[in-house]
Amino acid sequence: MLTDTKLRSLRPRDRVYRMADSNGLCIEVTPAGSRLWRYRYRFNGKASMATLGEYPSVSLVDARRLRDEARATLAAGTSPVAASRARRAAQAERAENTFGALALEWIGSHGAQLAPSTLKRERSMLDRFLLPTLGDMPLDGIRASDVLAALRRIPAEDGRRLESAHRVRALAGRIMRYGVATGRAERNPVADLAGALPTPEATHFAAPTEPAPVGELLRAVDSFSGYAAVEAALKLAPLVFARPGELRSMRWADVDFDAAEWRYTATKTGTPHIVPLSKQALTILRELHRLTGSSEFAFPSVRSWKRPISDNTLNAALRRLGFTTEQITSHGWRAVARTMLDERLGFAPHLIEHQLAHAVRDPLGRAYNRTSHLPERRKMMQAWADYLDGLKAGGNVVAMRNRKSA
Repeated sequence: MLTDTKLRSLRPRDRVYRMADSNGLCIEVTPAGSRLWRYRYRFNGKASMATLGEYPSVSLVDARRLRDEARATLAAGTSPVAASRARRAAQAERAENTFGALALEWIGSHGAQLAPSTLKRERSMLDRFLLPTLGDMPLDGIRASDVLAALRRIPAEDGRRLESAHRVRALAGRIMRYGVATGRAERNPVADLAGALPTPEATHFAAPTEPAPVGELLRAVDSFSGYAAVEAALKLAPLVFARPGELRSMRWADVDFDAAEWRYTATKTGTPHIVPLSKQALTILRELHRLTGSSEFAFPSVRSWKRPISDNTLNAALRRLGFTTEQITSHGWRAVARTMLDERLGFAPHLIEHQLAHAVRDPLGRAYNRTSHLPERRKMMQAWADYLDGLKAGGNVVAMRNRKSA
């Protein structure tokens, strides 16, 4: 029988040797000085040996307990080595089926489909709010209350805690749906949080919607002097009223000068979208193409033409022109167009919404495709550009009525 005193006195020799304890347990000493617990047994008539750990990390008492467990496994008709392998495989599977492992896999498989700024934001939400609470949890052990606990980690920053909580919850839901789809999770517990968070109050991007201030803003934009790509983007933004991220990422390959169209995939809906280009928009793009046509992007960064201008470039340019965030943001042109196309020019709301790349549906509930009402939208975009020219000139622009397009 071994004792702790004997174990501590064991010294390495030129060859491996073993000292027996009882019932098949022994300690194996290697020339390198390792002391390994072994359990020797016979299974189906063949001699075999299982490793139970290393002394002193596994004490004598623990080694005897592990030996007894192995003997019970053997008595039940299972090889202790096979049982140990099965346990390790199960542990490895559980490690792969944690929320953290799934989240990293989801980021890896979906990251290429996200805009760099979106990917950066979602990775930040993961690291700050979801992984500290849910990261090590097995997928099938996660409950709605666990996700809610993660949402409560979000600090009250700038009064946007509720909005952030909705974003984080949505991200957790996308990850868990991926887990269900790939067979790692039985269900998505985030769905149980429907209604658990109050709906945040709607916020609107700053934008003028009266003719006089819009004309003043357009004249200021025309006076901007700086990097050509930024100057062109500032002038094009009110004419196409795309989302700022879509505009700044415009690729020359997506612009068809002959068809007078810009085609791309809308970021919010993930569907193909067409922007008919007015004569004024085409003039801006043709002039810009002479300068940046060798880049993939219409509005390349001044630092590297391999990427577009940054998220905040257009807003910073508006600040340079003297406009505050309460007066206008680059996203605000969408609100300007939505309001004035309806109230001043009288175009049908569904045409406006479709041109804004919103998820518009027909009376039967079917989603409009990208070519829906394209002739009417061409007329609308040209009328809009002409109207803005009139506002910029400071004239008394007479509103047109186009309700027949409804």
